[in-house]
Amino acid sequence: MKVVTYSHARNALKSVLDDVLQNADVTIISRRDAEGDAVVMSLDYYNSLMETLHLLSTPANAGALARAIEQDRAGQSQVRQLLASDS
Repeated sequence: MKVVTYSHARNALKSVLDDVLQNADVTIISRRDAEGDAVVMSLDYYNSLMETLHLLSTPANAGALARAIEQDRAGQSQVRQLLASDS
């Protein structure tokens, strides 16, 4: 994670955005006033976070995912072929 000042981000916006995209990371833009800081991230990273939050939003689904991860770590996972789409 990188932290830059608002002035730097304003003066080098293309560079800041290029860094975020190339490094698949987030950049915090810090501000001196009380309005707070901001985070810049790629759309792919944001979408990934939103999907993770959605998948973990219910206790039942979070539990199922945790069990699946444990089974995979224990070597109990199986590779399966995807079914062909009818469309």
